[in-house]
Amino acid sequence: MEHTVLEWAVFLAFVLAMLALDLGVFNRKDHVVGPREALGWSAVWVSLALAFGGWVWFRHGGELGLQYLTGYVIEKSLSVDNIFVFVVIFGALGIPPIYQHRVLFWGILSALLMRGAMIAAGSALLSRFHWIIYLFGAFLVLTGVKLLLARGAADHPENSAVFKFLRRIVPASPHLDGNHFFTRQNGKWLATPLFFALALIEVTDVIFAVDSIPAIFAVTSDPFIVFTSNIFAILGLRSLYFLLAGFVEKFTYLKPSLALVLMFVGAKMALVDVVKIHAAASLAVVLGILAVGIVASVLKNRRDEAASAAASAEASRVAPLVRKEAA
Repeated sequence: MEHTVLEWAVFLAFVLAMLALDLGVFNRKDHVVGPREALGWSAVWVSLALAFGGWVWFRHGGELGLQYLTGYVIEKSLSVDNIFVFVVIFGALGIPPIYQHRVLFWGILSALLMRGAMIAAGSALLSRFHWIIYLFGAFLVLTGVKLLLARGAADHPENSAVFKFLRRIVPASPHLDGNHFFTRQNGKWLATPLFFALALIEVTDVIFAVDSIPAIFAVTSDPFIVFTSNIFAILGLRSLYFLLAGFVEKFTYLKPSLALVLMFVGAKMALVDVVKIHAAASLAVVLGILAVGIVASVLKNRRDEAASAAASAEASRVAPLVRKEAA
């Protein structure tokens, strides 16, 4: 479906206006984003995304509305994987919470531009070479299988090839200089840890975009829907990070759920000319997979907490007896 220049212009103007309000008004001063503020902003971004989906439904029909909503849910869920990596990057480079919002703002601003270019390229390729859709589908299935079989913690960012390369070519200071990405010492400009955190976040987003953008193309081939659903999910990523960063590792079964989502949309994409799956069915499957992962994680945490409490109670009961026998 063709979308008017006005639709594109209004959406882009809205995004720019929200970014300007974010950094220029609401977050002009560096501060630690607390859980209440993060929850409030998460609610704002989700509400705006759903409201836009309602407009798409009203303006272009239910099929396109469902495609937008499915793409948004997929991108939002896959963005949680970014949060795992952000936690590791900030912890490894010693970035205090007061400056994390600034790093994420500029990282996501660059990600918007980069993803726009990737979506335009992907759309052009798919419209000209239909067979590429099979490659995208196979790639997503293989990525899902790899994620499902992956074990262990994330690699330390200081051991990555990107970080080592940047340290070789960019003069660096080991110390922070407030919220500055560069500092001047002895007449020389040096990059602070904030710069390296930003660079690693940019590289991380490129890696995840290679998975997430084809995943949305599995739902719809409409560039406007792919772009808007992707951008709304990314705009809410910062608030989601501050909301979930403290306990994101407790979602034990979330990564396997994301792997299954990638495998489902990849299979749907690869079989697009054989099996037609309605947008409502795709949305139901994606939501179902994510719901099972979240519920399973919650139940596991409760079992672990109950086992830990029982072990502590048993230790408290046995300790006096041990001391009495020793005496």
